[in-house]
Amino acid sequence: MKPIRVVLVDDQALFRAGIRMLIDSQADLEVVAEAADGREALEVVRAARPDVVLMDIRMPVMDGLAATAELLRDEDPPRIVMLTTFDLDEAAARAIRQGASGFLLKDAEPEFLLAAIRTVHSGSAVIAASATRDLFAHFAVAAPRPVPPAYLDLTDREREIFALAAQGLSNAEIAGREFLSEATVKTHVSRILTKLALRDRVQLVVFAFEHGLA
Repeated sequence: MKPIRVVLVDDQALFRAGIRMLIDSQADLEVVAEAADGREALEVVRAARPDVVLMDIRMPVMDGLAATAELLRDEDPPRIVMLTTFDLDEAAARAIRQGASGFLLKDAEPEFLLAAIRTVHSGSAVIAASATRDLFAHFAVAAPRPVPPAYLDLTDREREIFALAAQGLSNAEIAGREFLSEATVKTHVSRILTKLALRDRVQLVVFAFEHGLA
């Protein structure tokens, strides 16, 4: 099986070097390129075509928010995980609303960072689920948007699974709650994302908060 291809984007060379050593120590992960700012990231990511990008939010020349917004407009963009120093970072919330696949604290435990890369690549769960919910609860919109017709078109079972996925539960956790196989849950989640035109599970969490469904 091919390793998960990762690009590191951070203006601190020492931080990049440490993360590269950590990732490259894993047989199923591989750092394929690095960038020191958002502008360089656009060139590097488009050339390397990684699976996952670890993107610092605050950088010179072009910050991670602007770079993420541009990359997500590309056809078949990679999963982008924002790196931040703060657990309640409004910029991280904005990036996720734009389509980023989650966020990580820069002082996260090494094993957690490695697991997060694998999780976001597989799409089976929301990374740092409780922190993600706290982030959107803190920066929630003043008034929820009206629930769109697409949500009303979900079946009763799909709404049950939507509610659990909106809490950040993984496929395995939902399967245990609903007495279903993980494969069945994966199929339901895929259908829900398609019906609601959502990119991934973290966008489902955002959707739930913005429409008062969390």
